[in-house]
Amino acid sequence: MISAKFKELTELTGYLQKLLESKLWLKILVGMFLGVIAGIMIAPKTGWVPISWSANLSGWLGFPGALFIKLVQMVMIPLIFSSIITGIASNTDTEKLKKVGLNLVLYFIGTTIVAVSIGLSLTNLIKPGNYFEQREMPTTTNVETGEVKSGLPSIGEIPDVITNLLPTNPMASIVTGEMLSIVLFTIIIGIAITFMDQKNKTPIISLLSSVQEICMTIVRWAMEIAPYAVFGLMAQLVLTVGLSSIIGLGMFMLTVLAGLVALLIFYLIVLLVVVRKSPFTFIKQVKDVQLLAFSTASSAAVMPLSMKVAIEKLKVSKFISKFIIPIGATVNMDGTALFQCASILFISQVYGMQFDVAALTLIMFTIVAASIGTPAIPGGGIIIMASVLEGTGLPAEGIMMLIGIDRIMGMFRTAVNVTGDLTACLVFDKWFGQNSNEETELEAAPN
Repeated sequence: MISAKFKELTELTGYLQKLLESKLWLKILVGMFLGVIAGIMIAPKTGWVPISWSANLSGWLGFPGALFIKLVQMVMIPLIFSSIITGIASNTDTEKLKKVGLNLVLYFIGTTIVAVSIGLSLTNLIKPGNYFEQREMPTTTNVETGEVKSGLPSIGEIPDVITNLLPTNPMASIVTGEMLSIVLFTIIIGIAITFMDQKNKTPIISLLSSVQEICMTIVRWAMEIAPYAVFGLMAQLVLTVGLSSIIGLGMFMLTVLAGLVALLIFYLIVLLVVVRKSPFTFIKQVKDVQLLAFSTASSAAVMPLSMKVAIEKLKVSKFISKFIIPIGATVNMDGTALFQCASILFISQVYGMQFDVAALTLIMFTIVAASIGTPAIPGGGIIIMASVLEGTGLPAEGIMMLIGIDRIMGMFRTAVNVTGDLTACLVFDKWFGQNSNEETELEAAPN
């Protein structure tokens, strides 16, 4: 059997277990709190530190955060590439693979639309941009109030957009970080490997297993500096934008958090209705994954633990967990989609720009597509949102208002993202998994 020839992703949880035991999430929260205090102390307005020193300290404070993000970015593509291929290629039931895959695409699109709708509704209701210092549209931006003159695709251009997702040059997609193209290419390679002879595909999967282990070693190194990274980024945020701006951003953060809670409740309702699983039991079983996802802000980094929890605690079949978790870590970005939608509307409110219903609908579907291709790394959402922002007619500098809080919000939305992946595992195990009916009945039985 192939499983005997290589170390599976679930066997790499040792790299993450120590982080849970060391209460990394608590260190992150302490780092955030101390970072705010440090930022206030060295801010120019306090007068405790010379202005010239504050400018230099800002760059050094952001150094651990930049180093952390670069380390995770460095291994993100090889980790995703190897995980998806080994998850697909180690399964031999191609008919079930095809059936699950088609339904999974529809499921992920559906939940992402729900997430974007929640973000759209709450941001329009609360209007957090009205609590921020209002800004004028740059004179270089040619926008008519209530309309979007954009680079967003028209209905007639959608077929070309879809066909362009398949990379003609996979290496170019890897270099530019086009995650959706990379994922599609990887899935095709994984399916092709399933048709190879056993003796030919075993060395390939063994090699990719080693790549996974190398990547997880580097992720562990990156996590060691995560508390210092958050401390520096928080201090840099307070130092750069000041406390008055933080109060305005606070309302936006509360709006997004309310949306994420609503999205989490949606997942729990899906589990209760479809899987007949107690929401309280589910939260108790996945809390370790949520805490680690909160600490790392990377769905890709916690894949080994997500898969282990799915198999051992949620009793999901290996076929389902090994297929959904790696793909979900890169494609199922509901929390990120919600954040991106709220961010676009927040920036439009700050600049006093109004969108009509048609424009909002087009933006919503664009964000759904963009979030599916969002890198599963810290800062991935803000990178993709920059391209969406350009298409709305809003000034690109609007994104600078959110860069400081993106790392913080990234922790919350990543915890929701991995919860969505595990929810998908249970739903698809109910529909397509091996022995899932027996497992569900046993779990539902009273103690």
